[in-house]
Amino acid sequence: MNLIHTIKQKLIMLPLVKTLLPPKEILMPELEQVLYSGYISQGDAVESFEYNFKKFIGSGYTLSVNSGTAALHIALILANVKEGDEVISTPLTAEPTNVAIKMTGAKIKWADIDYKTGGISPVSIENNINSKTKAIVFVDYAGIPNNIKAIKEISTKYNIPVIEDAAHALGAKYNGLKLGNHFPYTIFSFQAIKHLTTIDGGVLQLQDEELYKKAKKIRWFGIDKGISRLQNNIEFQGYKYHMNNVNATIGLVQLRTIENIIDLYIDNGRYYDENLKNTNGIELIDYYEDSEPSYWLYTLKVENRSDFIKKMEENGIMASEVHKRNDFHTFLNDFPTKLPNLDRFYKKMVHLPCGWWVKKEDREKIVELIQKGW
Repeated sequence: MNLIHTIKQKLIMLPLVKTLLPPKEILMPELEQVLYSGYISQGDAVESFEYNFKKFIGSGYTLSVNSGTAALHIALILANVKEGDEVISTPLTAEPTNVAIKMTGAKIKWADIDYKTGGISPVSIENNINSKTKAIVFVDYAGIPNNIKAIKEISTKYNIPVIEDAAHALGAKYNGLKLGNHFPYTIFSFQAIKHLTTIDGGVLQLQDEELYKKAKKIRWFGIDKGISRLQNNIEFQGYKYHMNNVNATIGLVQLRTIENIIDLYIDNGRYYDENLKNTNGIELIDYYEDSEPSYWLYTLKVENRSDFIKKMEENGIMASEVHKRNDFHTFLNDFPTKLPNLDRFYKKMVHLPCGWWVKKEDREKIVELIQKGW
């Protein structure tokens, strides 16, 4: 009987992440049209998706790709990161952020985090800069904008390019502008469980037209698709990183309602912010001035995390730290480093469901459970 109860409980667990697709009566006619159009690779639908995504962001040049990892790799190439160089990054992220750095042959230097926010520490970034530093990669973790002002100042001071990994943070804002407007390179992921999904895919948002033109060639074997194959002359390494019309069509349909979807995440996140204030046993995340999170996950720090997670799961709520800190991976740990702020933060960090599927009664239940203690 206990086993049956446990199985039923898992089946009705409120998940941390969930894939959202448009209703089939809206999506399927458009998918059928592209699937049987005779052209399902990169074409008009991809260009239309890029145009509409650029409008959503508000500036720059949108390069669609087949994954956020591909976007990161292209950004690092454009930033001239090569074998033997060093890139400053954070261990508090999903692994692709740092695997992409290793794809260039560069080594990763770990910067510590800001304990109050979980974002990369500008002080630690600056302390790690040396003659081999060729780029800085930072992450807007769980949808929370990082210390953009301070990172931009460091970039200017040392003339080091910055790549913003906003895979978790579609629709988040700094100084009233969406992420994607603040750095030369910003990447977004449209993997299955992100705010917007194209099943798999991503975008590199660029601010420089010449870099955009080069990125288009890198995306397709080094070939300029604007002229015939016979006229092309490959001059540098390229890859097969393009998005196709099928994925782009799904993205186009999603873009029509994405502002409303992101607003659901934000509404739930702000509800937690307001109603979990001054609750025993937890610390809320501080947000940087002039920043507006898009709350892909709701992050907080809790005492006795294992007991907290158990209490949530016993009541049908998934809770987890989600990501393994990347310096625990041998392949990524080029320079083992003491990271005291990350040690403290990671011991307490936990995420709660915050997305479009979290209803009013769900979030009220979560707050009530937390306020009762664990």
